Amino acid sequence: MKKLFLIALLSALPAFANPAFAQIDDQSKPQALIQTATQQVLNEVRSRAVAPDDIPRITAIVNRDILPYTDLRRTTQLAMGRYWRTATPEQQDQIIEQFKILLIHTYAGAIAQLRPDQQIAYPPSRFEPTETDVVVRTVALDTASGQPVQIDYRLHKTPQGWRVYDLNVMGAWLVQTYRQQFNEIIQQGGVEGLLRSLTERNRLPVVVKQ
Repeated sequence: MKKLFLIALLSALPAFANPAFAQIDDQSKPQALIQTATQQVLNEVRSRAVAPDDIPRITAIVNRDILPYTDLRRTTQLAMGRYWRTATPEQQDQIIEQFKILLIHTYAGAIAQLRPDQQIAYPPSRFEPTETDVVVRTVALDTASGQPVQIDYRLHKTPQGWRVYDLNVMGAWLVQTYRQQFNEIIQQGGVEGLLRSLTERNRLPVVVKQ
């Protein structure tokens, strides 16, 4: 299950990307964007296996193949809720960066478990041309159990194209999960407390769980 959550997470990690890394030409169709971004990661795994402790390579994969198509700023803003407005622009940028590092470290082991033969289905979806916020549904096959798992991606339309900002795996939305954690920390130590907590967690040795 952790592997499947990572597949979804990789397409939802977001926004400090260098636009020069973008490889998807047509970003006007949300379902096509999800399918292509996911396939890019699987192609990387197919070309050379990823060691779970190779954080520099994992980070490079995320920066190159994922971040250009996601919006971590929006993800972080929603996760912080009303506290986002109390943070200074500098604090906001720092929290976004630390959040990205935390997600990469948390799921480093799962990246190493991805296999080139991972099967993902993309049920037909229809979106109205006027829609600016949509949910793309996919179904991933758990290669261990053989059971299908639905993974939902929430995207919003930007001047640059569609961008992922939230995802749902078996009823657990990423934003909702972290909102509870972030709010508890902020209530105790303020925005600086959240930044300090994220920074301290990211300084700990990466524990790889496969």
